[in-house]
Amino acid sequence: MKILNKEELLIAEGVLLKHLPKSFKVYGFIYGINRKKPSTLEIVVDAWPDFKVIVCRPDPKNTRASALVKKVAYYSMDEQMLREMLTEENAVDWSASSFYIGGFDASHAAMLKEVSSTRGVNSRIYTTVHLLYLPDSSHLPTPAADSNLESRISSLDLSHVDLVNQTWKFGGNKQGYMNIENLISHFPSYCITDDRGQPVSWILVYNYCALGILYTVPEHRGRGYAKVLISSMARRLRTDGYPVYCFIEEGNMGSYKLFTNLGFVEDPSYRAAWLEFNF
Repeated sequence: MKILNKEELLIAEGVLLKHLPKSFKVYGFIYGINRKKPSTLEIVVDAWPDFKVIVCRPDPKNTRASALVKKVAYYSMDEQMLREMLTEENAVDWSASSFYIGGFDASHAAMLKEVSSTRGVNSRIYTTVHLLYLPDSSHLPTPAADSNLESRISSLDLSHVDLVNQTWKFGGNKQGYMNIENLISHFPSYCITDDRGQPVSWILVYNYCALGILYTVPEHRGRGYAKVLISSMARRLRTDGYPVYCFIEEGNMGSYKLFTNLGFVEDPSYRAAWLEFNF
């Protein structure tokens, strides 16, 4: 097992680009790191340069990592090698209290549960999701010429952290606040403001470069704000060279239809999942 350095991370990004869409989450993490985005991760592989498994895990030398929810992500081209890394190479710290492995191929769930069980670590499926991505942004809609929406679209700033955190499904606490603060400070965001300049609808980009945290204040729903924000952000990300993708939880048909109607597609045979351990 090897920890990648800066030069090797650039090479790894190029390799993962060839394995999209399934490699999107790890690709997104490394894409951000390679562009100087703050990160609390270290990236390890089974071998170099011909790796089959690549893992993003909390960096034990990073003091900020200890204050955040511990999350691991990986991309694997060889399930047997993945099993070996998880059991023999200790690619994951199974002793960590309450951590997640997220965005992985859902077909690996049984193996991950088996490996964790042999370590005496409990586990449960946290969520299963669709992986949607945008192959072509040329057909995304824009606000009508006679609409004042365009003048009301801006970026979020740090004064909005608490608002976003309190309405985020996975936020509402100190760790959520730190996460949102980091995303607004270092990654693209958009919001639509009301007549007083207050955000009433917004979208952010996670530190693995996926679209997310899309929200509209209830009294402002039904006005097409989400469609405008997704389209605006997707165009910006494509222009800036970012990947354009998102995870949509199974059962959230409203969001699924919203994104697919804008041209996002998926491999219908593939699902990604999040597992929680030591809960």
